[in-house]
Formats: sequence, C-alpha cells, structure tokens
Amino acid sequence: MTHSKPAMNPSGGAESRREVTKPALDTRLLERVVDPDNMRRAWKRVTANKGAPGIDRMTLEEADIWLRTNWDTLCESVLDGSYQPLPLRRKAIPKASGGERLLGIPAVIDRLIQQAVAQILTPIFDSGFSRWSFGFRPARSAHQALRQVQAFLQAGYRIAVDLDLEKFFDRVSHDILMARVARKVADKRVLSLIGRLLRSGVLVEGIVQPTELGTPQGGPLSPLLANILLDDLDKELERRGLRFARYADDLLILVKTERAALRVKASITKYLTRELRLTVNEKKSRVAPISQCVFLGFTFYRGTKLRGSEKAFADFRHRLKRYTGRSWGVSMEYRLTKLAQYLRGWMGYFGISDYYSPIPEFDHWLRRRVRMCYWKQWRHVRTKVRNLLALGTSRKQAIFTAISRKSYWRLSKTLATQSGMTNQWLKNQGLLSIRDLWMKAHGYA
Repeated sequence: MTHSKPAMNPSGGAESRREVTKPALDTRLLERVVDPDNMRRAWKRVTANKGAPGIDRMTLEEADIWLRTNWDTLCESVLDGSYQPLPLRRKAIPKASGGERLLGIPAVIDRLIQQAVAQILTPIFDSGFSRWSFGFRPARSAHQALRQVQAFLQAGYRIAVDLDLEKFFDRVSHDILMARVARKVADKRVLSLIGRLLRSGVLVEGIVQPTELGTPQGGPLSPLLANILLDDLDKELERRGLRFARYADDLLILVKTERAALRVKASITKYLTRELRLTVNEKKSRVAPISQCVFLGFTFYRGTKLRGSEKAFADFRHRLKRYTGRSWGVSMEYRLTKLAQYLRGWMGYFGISDYYSPIPEFDHWLRRRVRMCYWKQWRHVRTKVRNLLALGTSRKQAIFTAISRKSYWRLSKTLATQSGMTNQWLKNQGLLSIRDLWMKAHGYA
C-alpha cells in the first residue's frame, strides 16, 4: 500500500565468524509489530518526537486524522506485504566539524511503522550487544561512554585509536546488514518490511533516487540497525581484549603504547573494510594521546578530567549570541524562555565537565548581552530614563546614559545600566545563571 494524504487514533482501537546466534523462533513477529498496544506506544513516541513532514507534507495532526479511518487498511497492508513506504525527503544539515550531514526524513506514517518495528526488535537484539556500546540503547547514554573512557584512563590506557567511519550511515551495505538482522529474526515478512524501508528511495530535487546503500539518519529504525551492524565490530574488539567505547559510529579504542595503537588501527581498519565493507576516513582517524582527542564533544585533561572541546564552547557562544541578538524581533519574555531552554539543555549534557574556568566569564558576558537587548528594546530616551529611574539608577546617570550616542554594546556596561539592571533583577526576569547551573550539576547547590 502506498499511503496518501487524507493517521488512526492509536488510543482507539559476531556474530563474528566464530559463533552464529540462532534466529528467534517467533515466525509471527509481524503480528507483534502491528499489535494495537505496540502501535499505540509507537504513535505516542512519534508524536512526542515531533519532527518535520515527509515528501507527502502530511503533518502529525493530519496523520492522526488519516489514521482514524485508515488504521485497519494500513495494518492489513503491512501484514499482506503490500505496504510500500514513501521515498525519504532529503535534508542537509551542517556538521560541527564542517561539511553537511544528509538526513532522510520519512513520512509520518512510515515513521510510525519504523518505530513499531524498532520496539519489537530492540529487546531481541539489545541484550546481546556489547556492554561497551552506549549509543541509542535503553538506559545507556553518552555520559556513560565518557565515564567508561575515564575508567580506562585511570587504569593506564591513555593512547587512543580514534577511528572515523566515513559517511557511515550512507554506506551501510544492505546485504551485510540484513544478514545480521536475519540471525535473530526468523519471520521473513519482517525482513522483507525492513528491506522495503531501506530501499524506499530518496527525493532529491524532485527526482526519486534509489537507496542501494545506507540506513539514512532521520528515521526511528536507523539507530538500531546501525548497532546491529556494528555489533560485529564490538565483538571483534572484545575478542581481542581491547578497551573501547562506542556511541553509534563514534569509536575510541584505548591502549597503553603508541606501537600497540598503530597495530590496532591497521588491523581494525582492515577488518572494517573486509568484513563490514565500511570505509575508515584516514584523514580524520589517528593515533594520539587521549589529551589530543575529542570524543562526544569532550576532551580529557590532567589525565582523566573532562572538559568540553574548544568547538563545543565556540558553538555554545555562537548560540548564545544568536539568542541575544538585538535585531531579533521578539519579546524579552520569549527570548529569555528560549535562552533558559537552551542553557538547561546544554548544561544537562556539558555540565559533567570538570572545567570551571570559563563559566564565570560566560555568565558575565551573557548578562551584558541581555542588558544590551533591553537597552535597544527601550528605544526612546524618555523610556530609558523612566525605566532606569524605576530600577533605582540615579537621575543624573540615567539621563547621561540615555542621551549617549555610544553603541548599545558599550552602554550595556555602564554604571547606569548595571546599577539598574542588576544581576538579581535579570534573574527575576528569567535569566538563568550558567554558574548556578554548573554548580547544581556538580552537586554544590
């Protein structure tokens, strides 16, 4: 079935070469995929994740209406094999390291089916994954991967093999991937469904191009499929007794000597090329002391301590600058709300950093940026004088500053603006303190 616009209301109705894991005995796995309880959970997850429409431009709200009347037909099409996913919508987003990452955005209905499949397959595969694999797995996180690296560093493994898999999600071999899925999935209808999802094509400049390789980022099933493929790599690394941490396609292997690291890099590169048909980007891969490596946005210093990378701090400053741009035509209430959301999210991830030094300066700079926004928003001299006086600034300083022709940035650091728009006043307006968030993250508040 090819779904078209007119969603159910779901509330209604490694192996390595050494050892082959036997497939799951359940040959009626597809029935579990379209089971109403599973589909309701899948729809709840899809709506919670929000996301943009696919090539059919069907929104989540429209999908909900469509599913109310087409739910039975959709499930039947999945069961009888006539369901055909729509091509993906191509979207390029800039990468932090430069260049672009190509996303494939599935239609909403296809996201629902992908999520339903992922929910059934995850318990089957996840229990067999490596304990040193942390990406996109239940009860696992990037922070755990970083803590694992710290544990290896404390044990003396401080030379890193930093491997970069070139365009990993775009170059996955479907044959190799499906062979690994089939190790634990006996229901050939599920295998056929996954194959159709992988080969649905992608719309590029109005032309549908085939997807003969890859498991495009953007769909709920892609992370699980990536872990299934790379589990062979994990098992090979474990077989060799190597210390490593992997988060999706980000891999760091730790050894004690440079000589051992060079040997590991060469042999693992050969393994990836020969066994998994993946390409290692030699320009971005290297052997180096851990202090020279970036892993999941962090670097390591003084042996085992964590700090955000220079790029992470540069991106942080850039985003704050965007949210405090004086030409952004939004209310201060909205601006401070968006700032608070971003700061909580950033600190929720980077708050585990041990590196405190730049935090007070960021706080000082951010407060000055917000004062500048208020100063511009007040616009007229009388408004500025009136507001400063109301905030406790002396009349002389208020008038002198309000009539000044100096730049907004210069005037945001004057006695008048700082004595009026005090730190406490800014806090009362809703501006969060980066320092307070960092202290709270480290249990000091």
